[in-house]
Amino acid sequence: MASGAEAGPQFVDISVNYLKNYILFRMISKEFQKRRQALMEQMEPDSLAILFATPPSIRNRDVTYFYRPDSDFYYLTGFKEPEAVAILTPGHTKTEYTLFCRKRDEKKERWEGPITGPQEAIEHYGADAAFPINELDKRVPKLLERMQRVYYAVGSNPALDQQMNTWLNNIRLKTRSGVQGPKEIRLLDQYLHEMRLKKSPTELATLRTAVTISAQAHRLVMQNCNPEMTEYSLEADFVHECIRQKAKHQAYSPIIAGGNNGCILHYEANSGILKDGELVLIDAGCEYDYYAADITRTFPINGHFSPPQRELYELVLEAQTEVLKKVKPNTSWRTLQQTAIRTITKGLIELKLLDGSTNTLSKLIKTKKYKKFYMHGIGHWLGLDVHDVGTYKIAKKWRALEPGMCFTVEPGIYISPDTPDIDKRWHGIGIRIEDDVVVTDKGCEVLSYQVPRTIDEIESLANS
Repeated sequence: MASGAEAGPQFVDISVNYLKNYILFRMISKEFQKRRQALMEQMEPDSLAILFATPPSIRNRDVTYFYRPDSDFYYLTGFKEPEAVAILTPGHTKTEYTLFCRKRDEKKERWEGPITGPQEAIEHYGADAAFPINELDKRVPKLLERMQRVYYAVGSNPALDQQMNTWLNNIRLKTRSGVQGPKEIRLLDQYLHEMRLKKSPTELATLRTAVTISAQAHRLVMQNCNPEMTEYSLEADFVHECIRQKAKHQAYSPIIAGGNNGCILHYEANSGILKDGELVLIDAGCEYDYYAADITRTFPINGHFSPPQRELYELVLEAQTEVLKKVKPNTSWRTLQQTAIRTITKGLIELKLLDGSTNTLSKLIKTKKYKKFYMHGIGHWLGLDVHDVGTYKIAKKWRALEPGMCFTVEPGIYISPDTPDIDKRWHGIGIRIEDDVVVTDKGCEVLSYQVPRTIDEIESLANS
């Protein structure tokens, strides 16, 4: 009786999980289908769009890097394997979406794991037709011969460009037999990247997960940090927490920068010793289901800000807070940058780090004197890539924000020891505060709100 009683709940649990997974799978499949349809609606009649998966990359000798699909390719297909090509032909009622991929191979799968194969590409990835990748050269030219135009990301990969050129040149050789082929090539990324710029509810849910995992990892290292630790020890804590929560990869190489290293914007050595009385700047974010988080926090290694550190931190925090107030629909990207510049420049004058006695605030901004301490932009788009795609200007004008756009807000101040004519009490202070936000109908949502921002919050967590 006891074993029978246990079997019932286990059976129900498996059924429920299967149903949940099936429903989730169908929702995800519809998301990719919706994206493909949106792209095809923008394409002209008698046209073809072609996307190549990223080729595997050699790390050294016969060892490859962990494979990650090309972001554009994944965005439209959800397909995660190498040696794949997707073709969209709008208006072809039976085969609008064709996928070329590897064949099943029992020997290869024994070494490397399961291969999807053409049949399952149709069943699980929504392809109308699928063929082995070795049939690409036989089938694609025949498709191209019937098309007026091709949508393709020219310049994304020289080897793929060469393959496309070979197909088109071979078609040109047939002109005397009446074959014309494409008359125009359009840059696919101009259409696709504009689509990727505004995130769907499904994408935002994935981004929230990536940011939440990263936020918890930031909180953990803030609590674990102590003088005489190594930078790579904190990196290990951060990465371990992300992996523990099923985010196996980082969106970029983590920056764990103690003391003077915090003044190096893209410091990656992570090999220094964390010293008592200094700050540590941690710029790190995981990748979850191919979507990136990107968060930066700066905090005292011993858990307590010194007066100079406190003054500069409050200024950077004020700049970020003022920018966040401006994040809403119809605000231009330039407005965000100008807000940060103005707030930081004004604060630097008040701290006597910039000379305001003979120069007005507007003059200091116009002559870019602030760049001595704040030399980067206010942020960047965020999504499938940590520096995600999408233009910042349209027809040479800074674009206005729209709901669904996701980006970082990351002002900073950096005073390295070799900065001339600066009081030594400021030396070695590098501060950046970076949060991930999404534009909403009325303002913005700060996705990374779980990580402390204020001095009191940071000191409280660091000393807990």
